[in-house]
Amino acid sequence: MHREEFLWTEKHRPRRVADCVLPPRLKDTFQQFVDQKNVPNLILSGGPGVGKTTIARAMLEELNADYIVINGSMNGNIDTLRNEIMQFASTVSFTGGRKYVILDEADYLNANSTQPALRNFMEEFSKNCGFVLTCNFKNRIIEPLHSRCSVIEFKLEGSERADMAAQFFKRVCGILKQEQVEFDKQTVAELVSKHIPDWRRTLNELQRYSATGKIDAGILKNLGEESVKTLLGFLKNKKWDAARKWVGENSDQDDITLMRKIYDTAHLYLKPNSIPAIVMHIAKYQYQASFAADREINLMALLTEIMVDGEWI
Repeated sequence: MHREEFLWTEKHRPRRVADCVLPPRLKDTFQQFVDQKNVPNLILSGGPGVGKTTIARAMLEELNADYIVINGSMNGNIDTLRNEIMQFASTVSFTGGRKYVILDEADYLNANSTQPALRNFMEEFSKNCGFVLTCNFKNRIIEPLHSRCSVIEFKLEGSERADMAAQFFKRVCGILKQEQVEFDKQTVAELVSKHIPDWRRTLNELQRYSATGKIDAGILKNLGEESVKTLLGFLKNKKWDAARKWVGENSDQDDITLMRKIYDTAHLYLKPNSIPAIVMHIAKYQYQASFAADREINLMALLTEIMVDGEWI
């Protein structure tokens, strides 16, 4: 079985703009590009799993355009980028139209070397090839690339959050039925609400728990108060090895959720004068979690700082 046939995020990836879960204002913009048969150079900015790569691919597949996807975090050195882009962009499209490069996680590219080189590629192949860059943090993309692209931000405003959750809930219920997985609607709704707008995370969680053949309230078991109390007890008593073991044994838990739990319960375990510093540590490592190469190490670094700087009750 091919990887794309196994992963639900690939198997059920929308192939048309109309099928993507996006606010109407964004979907209309992308649909106009398709209707006009002209996708400009784009920077798609937003958090992980919100559909940036999905909408890029959907547009190009609707246009029947030739395109390649390059992951900037994995293939971000100049030579790899130059070879892949030049080999692809310098040839004529089989369909006779414009070719495109989707550069995922472009904010991982070196801003002093690789990104300036990318700017040159965009100019050199502008007649034959367009570029769609996706990123979590648009401020990490250099200004010369901003000036050559239209920037579209994936942010949910006001009532859009509830509307998108309802759309995605309907989508995942259809996927679960198609995959012949028995499910409790309330549990699925809670999972969607928990991870919104990270659709990829939601679908991955559902696929992981579907191995039992049933999605029920059991998958919503979260980091309980006693579990967090145990972890903080290790930190209070400077038992770093025990804390590391705890993290390893709970690796299936969401580190961002754990950080929030620590934030919410810090007043129960730490003296008031040390809490502001701990909050600053949590904010720093929560920010880093979205692009850390190893999220377990990032989490342990936070716990180490709490262990060292915390003044315990």
